[in-house]
Amino acid sequence: MKGERTTKVERDMARRAGRAITKLLVWLSKLLPKRLKQITMLALPYQVAAVITVFIAVGYTILFKWAESAQVWLLGFGVEYIFLTAPLGFLLSWWLVSTFAPYAGGSGIPQLTAAVEVADETSRDRSWRFLNPRIILVKIAGSLAMVLGGGAVGREGPTLQIAGSVYRAVHQYLPSFWPKIQRRMMIITGGAAGLSAAFNTPLGGIVFVIEELTKTHMAQFRTAVFSSVIIAGMTAQWLLGSYFGGELLYPKLGPVGASFMYKVLLISLPCGLLGALLCKLLLATDKFRRSLRKRAAQFAMALGCALAFATCVYFLGERALGSGGHFMEGYLFAEEQPDPSWKDVVARLLGPLFTGSAGGAGGIFGPSLASGAAIGGWIAQWFEPSRGEFNVLVLCGMTAFLTGTSRSPFTCAILVLEMTDRHSIILQLMYAAMVAYLISQTIDKRSYYERMKKRLLDTLPEWKGWRHTPDETDDQSVPGLG
Repeated sequence: MKGERTTKVERDMARRAGRAITKLLVWLSKLLPKRLKQITMLALPYQVAAVITVFIAVGYTILFKWAESAQVWLLGFGVEYIFLTAPLGFLLSWWLVSTFAPYAGGSGIPQLTAAVEVADETSRDRSWRFLNPRIILVKIAGSLAMVLGGGAVGREGPTLQIAGSVYRAVHQYLPSFWPKIQRRMMIITGGAAGLSAAFNTPLGGIVFVIEELTKTHMAQFRTAVFSSVIIAGMTAQWLLGSYFGGELLYPKLGPVGASFMYKVLLISLPCGLLGALLCKLLLATDKFRRSLRKRAAQFAMALGCALAFATCVYFLGERALGSGGHFMEGYLFAEEQPDPSWKDVVARLLGPLFTGSAGGAGGIFGPSLASGAAIGGWIAQWFEPSRGEFNVLVLCGMTAFLTGTSRSPFTCAILVLEMTDRHSIILQLMYAAMVAYLISQTIDKRSYYERMKKRLLDTLPEWKGWRHTPDETDDQSVPGLG
């Protein structure tokens, strides 16, 4: 496939990196006492990969936030500039992905889960297709191009694919004398570390592994997972602070009781429903884009999505831009209670739809949180809540919408809980996640990530049917990229 053949320069760089990693591991192994060598040698690759992952993730986060700020600064000269920046950013992202690394497109979570499924210790292993150094570069460059264009994409899903690529590369270059470590185990742990680094939430990374990446018992690799997510999450928090700001910044909440639950229900139902519907629309546009065999047609679709997004920004304002981090901060941390509008909801729904349909790189994890905040805030104002109660309902909306897109209710509740450091509302968040999960199941019994993983696996004909048993709910008619 175009864009997947490695060049001589890339192979030489990979060999040099492999030799450097091998020398480092050999040197470290010689320093260990014999009694601790076996245990430490088993854990060391995970920890080395975690350190590499967190520094890439931190650098990526800084660049991502800079790109968002640059776009807002540019539009300060006039919102009409979006009709220039959006086409340039969208088309550059699409070109980078389609030319150099087709599997770097989209979120990154489906690629990670597909790699877990096809990872193997034999020559049949195909996980390298989804996780490799080239994908790291294209994923970062493509998503930054999209953000500079104003696109409503997130960095969280891409960070997971980047982390998986790092962990797989470290595994690949383990010397022959090293104790045997399963490739699949490394990739799974990489996903956990990536989520922990992206959100600065160690517990969320552990729950994500249990709920999303593996159905097996964690006993065999729980130490590796724990050490990796702690290193990634704590280092990211030390360097970046909380998810919402450079300092440990958390929203203020008001006391709520059992009678508050009907308000959570009225927010969770539409959030879960709209989250699932957004994913159905993204899957439909993805199917249509795959049917376009000529690059000129794909170019035209990317351009059309860019112009549609620019129109959305022009009429609805800057609330449609970027991952939605600034939008959520305004809802949760403004001194005066915000005045939500239906335009907030429309902008945070159409923005990710047009951006995700263009075929570039970027995730929907962060934008889903912003969409849930918009819906939660808009409905919350109907109840005339206090400032603290308003924040509770916004957080419940974030949890519910993210559950509607990912179908991982425990992960979503724990993520929002850790991001906000507000354990007093754990029951409300879990309730919102449960309601959203149930209502989203009526739209589609499989999540967006599962559907996209299926499409990725269908591009590997030698693996079709191996460890992947489609059922009547699978869309088996659409081969293509993820």
